[in-house]
Amino acid sequence: MNYRRRYAVFFILDSIIVLTAIYISYWLLHPTVEVYTNKTLFISAITLLIAHHIVANIYKLYSRIWAVASIRELIIIGVAVTISVVMAMIMQQLINGDIYFRVLMITWLLHIIMIGGSRFLLRLLHEKRKIKFDGEAIRVLIVGAGQAGTILARNISRDEYSEYQIVGYVDDDPNKKHLTLVDYRVLGTTKEIKKIVEKKGVQEIILAVPSLPKSEMKALFERCSTTDANVKIMPKIEDVLTGKVTVNDMEEVNIEDLLGRDEVKLDMLAISEGITNKVILVTGAGGSIGSEICRQVMKFQPKQLLLLGHGENSIYSIHLELTEQYKNSGIEMLPVIADVQDRNRIFEVIRTYKPDAIYHAAAHKHVPLMEANPLEAIKNNVFGTKNVADAAHAVGVDRFVLVSTDKAVNPPNVMGSTKRIAEMIVQNLATQSKTTFAAVRFGNVLGSRGSVVPRFKAQIAAGGPVTVTHPEMTRYFMTIPEASRLVLQAGALAHGGEVFVLDMGEPVYITDLAKNLIRLSGFKEEEIGIEYSGIRPGEKMFEELLSPDEIQEEHVYPKIHVGKANCMTAKQLEILLNELEQQNNLELKEKVIAVANGRWEVVSHF
Repeated sequence: MNYRRRYAVFFILDSIIVLTAIYISYWLLHPTVEVYTNKTLFISAITLLIAHHIVANIYKLYSRIWAVASIRELIIIGVAVTISVVMAMIMQQLINGDIYFRVLMITWLLHIIMIGGSRFLLRLLHEKRKIKFDGEAIRVLIVGAGQAGTILARNISRDEYSEYQIVGYVDDDPNKKHLTLVDYRVLGTTKEIKKIVEKKGVQEIILAVPSLPKSEMKALFERCSTTDANVKIMPKIEDVLTGKVTVNDMEEVNIEDLLGRDEVKLDMLAISEGITNKVILVTGAGGSIGSEICRQVMKFQPKQLLLLGHGENSIYSIHLELTEQYKNSGIEMLPVIADVQDRNRIFEVIRTYKPDAIYHAAAHKHVPLMEANPLEAIKNNVFGTKNVADAAHAVGVDRFVLVSTDKAVNPPNVMGSTKRIAEMIVQNLATQSKTTFAAVRFGNVLGSRGSVVPRFKAQIAAGGPVTVTHPEMTRYFMTIPEASRLVLQAGALAHGGEVFVLDMGEPVYITDLAKNLIRLSGFKEEEIGIEYSGIRPGEKMFEELLSPDEIQEEHVYPKIHVGKANCMTAKQLEILLNELEQQNNLELKEKVIAVANGRWEVVSHF
């Protein structure tokens, strides 16, 4: 029905209701009197009719979509009717010197009942007109009988083509048990999920608890995973409100949702001061961490962003992505193909563009590969870092942040050892430079290249089994965006020489990670299987974020520590670097591991 037609229908309908209501009210009170010959009543009816149409237009009662009306619309009807009746009272007083209070009170009540009833009848008819999903409906249990759960249930009920059939809710608020919300009952608490799923034949569980902390979300998912039902999560309310998705666009539960730890909230103002309208250089800009650092940097409106990397395809990809996303921002984005091992090229780039801040993410990170290729690890992670850091010092860059790793703590492997030596290079320069140097350590990054998650997903897609090195193997995990924001926060907090460490909560068993990914993929553990392949060269059973002598209890920022990492002197470091340039693979491997673990006596001439 178009606008003109619906306006005419509501105009005529309300006219009939208004005139009928006042005459019925008078007749109820004075059944023996001829109501149609009463001049005052006639003028009151005309006044009421005119006033109602004026107020109805003001409050847009004829242009609202009543099929989705709510309490707000009922209140608006009440206000409009009240104003109309007050106008009739004023007219009666002017004409008759008296007001028919009882008549008008009954008229007021009938108006609300009849006008409100006519509108909500339309909503009722709309609900009843819902077309069933063409196929077998999926029986759904909603977890959370709060605002999100209500919105979800209401939208599913209204959607003519929804494939879902709601069986009810579960909620841990004991006061809600057995109550009805949007026509569906709260069947119990989350502890009763397994029993309810079996009893009601639930095929899918939808988590509608957006405010739930991640630690509790993880426990809730594990409880849901004991059932045969698929588990999905309702989209974020802000994504629904901004139009990115609809309420009914259910999302898969991601492994990031099951970290068991809420992400650290960062000081956006402090970060902005170091980035907005500044020239920023990111090395390793095509990698998982480097590319996300670039994405986060762009949110703070830098003057210029330099994306440096030696792989042309990865640099092309991130440059193209950011160019398309920020094409009208006025921010200059320059792709720079360069290898951090090429000292002359790195100095040339930094002298040419004079960045205000450098985020050094370029590194070799794969532990077993670096065990087999220690010289490459040293060339890239040690001397590559030295080249970029020396150039930053020489040119007078304001800030330099090294992206390090928890594997730099008590490292038994080449990769972690080279990252610890890289930290020492940065710490030493901090004592002699106007540039503010700092390093930031974090654990494994979910979804990054080299992460176990893509490998596990590929193994699951191939039908299994998933291979885990050892049943007791644990790691700290965080998301790529969180890791990248932490790097930016470290740059804002740094005064010089710090090694920042995120409080990453409890470590995760790799076996549990594999089990969760199997469940998230819609399989049972028995269908895919888990095999243990044994610890690979250079791997540790568990990682540490700080060694015992580095631990500093107080936080410099919520959930961010500064480690008291010991460091070689500048002279010792110089001798070490000279020796690393001259020795063979076996000697290199032994020496970097010894030095990274504090056994500095292995370096000659100390």
